[in-house]
Amino acid sequence: MSELSKITADHLRRYALVYVRQSSTTQVEHNRESTARQYQLVDRATALGWRSDQVTVIDEDLGISGSGLVERSGFARMTAEVALGHVGIVLGVEVSRLARNNADWYRLLDLCGVTHTLIGDADGIYHPGLFNDRLVLGLKGTMSEAELHVLRARLLGGIRNKAARGELHRGLPVGLVRGETDGEVLLHPDESVRAAIRAVFERFAEMGSARRVWLWFRSQGLRFPLHSGTRTEVRWVVPTYTKIHAVLANPFYAGVYVYGRTQCSCYLDEAGRLRKRLRKRPRTEWPVFIRDHHAGYIDWDTFEANQKRLAHNIRPQPHQSGGAVREGAALLQGIAVCGHCGRRLAVHYTGRSSAPGYHCAGKNIVNGRGEYCLNIGGVQIDAAVAEAFLAALAPAGLDASLQAIDQFEADHETMLAQFRRDVERARYNAQRAERRYRAVDPENRLVARGLEAEWEGALQELKTAEAELANRESARPRPLTREERESILALGKDLKRVWSAPTTSDRDRKELLRTLLDDVTLKVARAQSNAHLTLRWRGGLLSEIDVPLPRSHPSPIRTADDTVDLLRRLATHYPDTVIAGILNRQGRRTATGLSFTANRVASLRTHWEIPCFDPNKHVPDGECMTIEQAARTLGLAPSTLHRWLNDGFIAGEQITPGAPWRIRVNDELRSRFVDSAPEGYVKMFKAMKLLGVSRQTILQRVKRGELKAVHVYRGRAKGLRIQIPAITSDLFDPLKTPGGVV
Repeated sequence: MSELSKITADHLRRYALVYVRQSSTTQVEHNRESTARQYQLVDRATALGWRSDQVTVIDEDLGISGSGLVERSGFARMTAEVALGHVGIVLGVEVSRLARNNADWYRLLDLCGVTHTLIGDADGIYHPGLFNDRLVLGLKGTMSEAELHVLRARLLGGIRNKAARGELHRGLPVGLVRGETDGEVLLHPDESVRAAIRAVFERFAEMGSARRVWLWFRSQGLRFPLHSGTRTEVRWVVPTYTKIHAVLANPFYAGVYVYGRTQCSCYLDEAGRLRKRLRKRPRTEWPVFIRDHHAGYIDWDTFEANQKRLAHNIRPQPHQSGGAVREGAALLQGIAVCGHCGRRLAVHYTGRSSAPGYHCAGKNIVNGRGEYCLNIGGVQIDAAVAEAFLAALAPAGLDASLQAIDQFEADHETMLAQFRRDVERARYNAQRAERRYRAVDPENRLVARGLEAEWEGALQELKTAEAELANRESARPRPLTREERESILALGKDLKRVWSAPTTSDRDRKELLRTLLDDVTLKVARAQSNAHLTLRWRGGLLSEIDVPLPRSHPSPIRTADDTVDLLRRLATHYPDTVIAGILNRQGRRTATGLSFTANRVASLRTHWEIPCFDPNKHVPDGECMTIEQAARTLGLAPSTLHRWLNDGFIAGEQITPGAPWRIRVNDELRSRFVDSAPEGYVKMFKAMKLLGVSRQTILQRVKRGELKAVHVYRGRAKGLRIQIPAITSDLFDPLKTPGGVV
């Protein structure tokens, strides 16, 4: 069967797809002939009988590999169009352009066979529904996948063979450069770059934390060298924690050549798509490891010690001691171990003074509830460990004091040396910019203006560097006097004063402790009031200490009886939230000295078996109501009832001081609130005038029942009305005047 006979009228009614792909962006940029050949397939489609408007080019996958590890949107679009039966032919230069893996290739063949879609390449046109054509296409797909495997194996084999000799050129970290011979690695020729890298390792040996080294660089205003693979010049930037940690974790700085620290593996994601990821290999599985390959900043033993220290700074796994030093006062933070179950002890702080304590995270089931297998205060424990540590450190006290003197004077010199190198570098850049400016033709202003601006920028950087150096030199600490040196030497003989000095931080004490101690195992015997400590020193030596614990006889914790009795009375009228407010207003506290909350009131009721408030049993029935309920019933404002309650116009009930007022609403109380004043009742100011007494005296007589009063709450003249009593014959009656009854 000829190729043209395979093309039917049904194929020509459908679209023709031209699939264009290159495996990488480098191929797209440089291998342009291959890309041009693929676009020329449009002309071949029109020559086979398809109109130009029926030809569609899919080039979304340019620069994407066809190995199946990368998602190709263009290929997915093509397979979708084929499955819908919209495509008559798929054209590609070769099978490898369509797919480099059999999974994608055979899926396309199956869809083309079902929808009678043709596949065309440089060798001919094939119908996947025909056995012979499908056989040829299957062989081509297998050969394409095998070709990719052979190419990859050949390239990786050469890379691994060169890496085994230590000659593979890979990106070197900052501070190291390539030499002239194959595989030669040298220290950076710039002295300031080498000094910055060495400062990282020196400070880490002193501080023991990558974060603290980073903070030291930031506090001193020092910059850090940085270079990329595309630029040979070193840029000086503000250091980041990631850069500092990368320097400490890179074995190249220890003079070791390594290859294969990471491994690429494939996996299926949740959607069933093939993905790849990089995983770090253990050090024992690195395929290439060459010690003493080149000169390094540290040796291999120091590098391994640094890695162990970095690993301990990370939050340790269960049953392991370690962790970065924190700011808390607990001296054994991170190195205390439970002597009962072997777990690492956690730290807690209690009381207003934040006294440290240690407890085991493991819990034992005792009486149906979980309890810590160890929970102890840390004041006596820390004091005992500190005393043992100072006793062990006493012989080295004098040497430590002498080193402190030298370190005090050398630290500032190290920092000044870096700033002097910055000035030297800035001066060189300014001189180079000046030479370039003077070498240019003055008439060529297009170039001269740019070089002049570069020279001015270099001069400004030089001025800034010199000013910074001057500020640092002016802040140089003065040399120690003879008296100060003698006092430091005296402190070396009395390390306890240094240990307990206010200037010695908790972090410093824990850092010193970890220089000699690996961990401390605590085992508590409550019956004997004793704590047994096992100190494991660096080197494997063990020391045991018994610490007597204070014997305590705690009195039973009990809530005051009057508070419980008051709670019984209040619980019949109010919910827990209101009761908590009443108790707090009276200044009452729980058994542990805390203020009351709704939960604490509920716990107290449960303990004393006091029934809770039931609102269904206390529905307002018109007899005893709260201020708000009585105000709604009488049609008044709550503030008015509060005022008459204080003045004594109406009576109220209160279970205890601070409890809400309750008003008993009955017919007699309702009769005191009227729409209009009855006959014989006058306003307050007139009653004061007629009776010749003050307002408070009238209200007191109303409260005692000597006078009657009503409250008018409608009309323009609202307020109290007082009933004036009848005339009596008593000459000394206060209600009678010489002129008669008023």
